[in-house]
Amino acid sequence: MDQPTTGVRTGVEQADRLRAAGRYAEADALLSALLHRAEPGSLDAARVLTGLGVLHKYTGRFPESLDAYTRALAIVRARCPDGHPFFADLFHNLGGLHHARGTPVDGEEYARKGLAIRLRSLGDDHPDVAADRAALAAILHALGRLEEAETLLRQALDVFRALGDGYEIASASHNLAAVLHARGRATEAEALCRDVLAAKERLLGPDHPELATALHNLAVMLRAQGRDDDAAEALRRALSLLDGVVAAGHPLRAACERALGDVRASSG
Repeated sequence: MDQPTTGVRTGVEQADRLRAAGRYAEADALLSALLHRAEPGSLDAARVLTGLGVLHKYTGRFPESLDAYTRALAIVRARCPDGHPFFADLFHNLGGLHHARGTPVDGEEYARKGLAIRLRSLGDDHPDVAADRAALAAILHALGRLEEAETLLRQALDVFRALGDGYEIASASHNLAAVLHARGRATEAEALCRDVLAAKERLLGPDHPELATALHNLAVMLRAQGRDDDAAEALRRALSLLDGVVAAGHPLRAACERALGDVRASSG
């Protein structure tokens, strides 16, 4: 089994940092150049394809994301033994992609497979296991299985808090706020969502496109309480963060546009 070379690993890590900073076009250009240089069918190529799959999911290019993950998975199946960590990475990402594109029923099996692999190899308290639990919880939330989703998120948060991982705490707390809202715990959900938004602003800056998800969810909570003016303000800010960053048909952008239209219609 070949191993990814240092140059490719470093390049993919740099692209991940660019993506995390919201610099999607630069990340895309770097990964495309790396893929051009990688030997076809190698783990180098699989690692770059995985990075492209993640990036394309963030920008709403879902068919391209699925193609990249599928190509990477074919390479890994040819070169890695069953249970290799690379499988867990890809199953985690494929589950997340199906959740993002609105087909969570297709993502659950991938998410559970990835979690099972990591549990066997890393144990219950590893941060990667916690991340897999949080990802599965998001899928279960979308499927309406709220009790299991809440349990998984609280397990993940126990690990992230023990490690002091501020970003992962904010991400898992964001998902937990959405679950609590769905379970009818409106006051608790709104307070947690505002905490998440403040934490992500500190961690990422006030203009990062990733804030748009928390703003959309906050708007949903505010609308449920009849606070349409506050909801509209949150939605307008979310759309300004996404403008020029994600594809026109990106589900989050479309959801914000629909919600803002509904607010305007209800207010005359």
